Amino acid sequence: MKFFTAFAAVAALVSTGVSALPKVTRAGRYLYQEDGTRFYIKGVAYQEQGTVSTNDPSGFPEPTDYIDPLSDANGCNRDLPYLKQLGVNAIRVYSVNSALNHDSCMKALSDAGIYVILDLALPVNGSIDRASPAWTTNLLDLYIGTVDAFSKYDNVLAYNVGNEVVTAPAETISAPFIKAAARDVKAYLKSKGSSALVSFSSTDGSDGADGWRTALAEYLACDTDATSIDLYGLNTYRWCGDGSIANYNGIISDFQNFPIPAYFSEYGCIKTPPRLWTEVGALFGEQMVNEWSGGVAFSYFPTADGFGMVTISSDGSSVTTSNDFTRLQTQYNAVSFINSPAQSAAGTNTQATCPGKSDAFLASTILPPTPLHNVCDCLEKNVFSCVFSNTKSSNTSPIIGTLLNYACSQLGTLGGSCVPIGADGAAGTYGPFSVCDPATKLSYALSEYYEGSNRQATACSFDGNSTVLSTAPASAQAADAAASSCASANPATTQVPTDPTATSPSTKGAASPGATQTGGSSNNNGSNNNGAGFVDARGALITMAASVIGLAGGMFVLL
Repeated sequence: MKFFTAFAAVAALVSTGVSALPKVTRAGRYLYQEDGTRFYIKGVAYQEQGTVSTNDPSGFPEPTDYIDPLSDANGCNRDLPYLKQLGVNAIRVYSVNSALNHDSCMKALSDAGIYVILDLALPVNGSIDRASPAWTTNLLDLYIGTVDAFSKYDNVLAYNVGNEVVTAPAETISAPFIKAAARDVKAYLKSKGSSALVSFSSTDGSDGADGWRTALAEYLACDTDATSIDLYGLNTYRWCGDGSIANYNGIISDFQNFPIPAYFSEYGCIKTPPRLWTEVGALFGEQMVNEWSGGVAFSYFPTADGFGMVTISSDGSSVTTSNDFTRLQTQYNAVSFINSPAQSAAGTNTQATCPGKSDAFLASTILPPTPLHNVCDCLEKNVFSCVFSNTKSSNTSPIIGTLLNYACSQLGTLGGSCVPIGADGAAGTYGPFSVCDPATKLSYALSEYYEGSNRQATACSFDGNSTVLSTAPASAQAADAAASSCASANPATTQVPTDPTATSPSTKGAASPGATQTGGSSNNNGSNNNGAGFVDARGALITMAASVIGLAGGMFVLL
């Protein structure tokens, strides 16, 4: 199907900075347009599902590939009339490839009055891992790369720094890393003059002040504006079939005093079909608008577990809508936004009080530092003697995770330690090299093991996955001194991130744009977007076991 002629003017309009949509900003706990009108998110999740693992033991199976819907101009042209029929003013997109061109889709959506809530993470190979969380150079570069690719568009409502990273109390140790991601993305947006919001989407949890869900929400919105998210999303599927407002009583009461805007970042239960979407009237009605600012219905495209409102023809050229679509269309088109409170009465922007630790919430209020490339580059140039060098596999992530666990465990028998590359979100302690990407961390562990073994040739083998550097330090003592010097280059503070392409010639920490693309939410819990690592070596996410962080002693005394 060919494009409308309006698409031909995309590049010219984008380059001239013409703004088709008003900016949406936060005032107190609500969202407002430039004319002072209160803004509600009336949206739909818009991303075809990637291939989902069927044997994921976590209960939150992840897509292993994805389709970037905003780079598919023909698909956007095909779907836009149906998005208009639904009456949406926003879509949520879970994964994009920043190396592709998104001009046509973004311009078409803007012309239709549709904002985009854009997740920055990539499933499997580009997100904060709930099992072993870290905030690293490769992740920051990935997030910033996506921000840079979309900063020219006028209809990015929010950048989402995570989706369902926490699903249980034990995983709340991830919260400091989520908050650090929000802090650094927010600082970068401010440095670029962007008004886009920074958001996070949480899975639902038990009601009450003692649960992890409420504590996590308050934590992400606490302290200062610089370290707080601007917009909180809740993926909730409480209202099934012809439910009632009683289904939402808990989340209404728990968020009565929440200081920042909140919305349903996913909703639409399928457990009691058919989906009548009667929750729409409640969500946008007087009983809920004091606490909530709309929501995103899940999902436009079909999913393997029964969600979806349309069917796309095998050749991708046409759309067939379902009764699900028609019922949502009826409900959405009946919505009349309540323009209250007035922006002048919304109050000033304030933050929540940070929650204390409990059995249900383990996170420290001490955040990891902004990841700096110079610290990690210093290690590579001056410290390493044995480095990871696998060239046999296109997917090195599992290899890195296995080797890192093994090398760190072996260091304990030699009196060594992986503490300098470890991070503990519960204790609020972060090794000086914890910000480095996993391949750099692995080379640190391999080098320490090699030095601790008196540089025996077999100590830098690891089944052919490592290589002795000809530029290695002259001795273990020289490596110690160099590592101490590198550690001092990490100020362990917050800094405004810089464009990785401007500071790192090879942009080593960035995700490979040629990597397999990944998809959106895989079930009613969404996609937690956590995985083992990037396809390229420096992009792989760390899978270091928690026990590794606890190893004591070490050849490099850095803490």
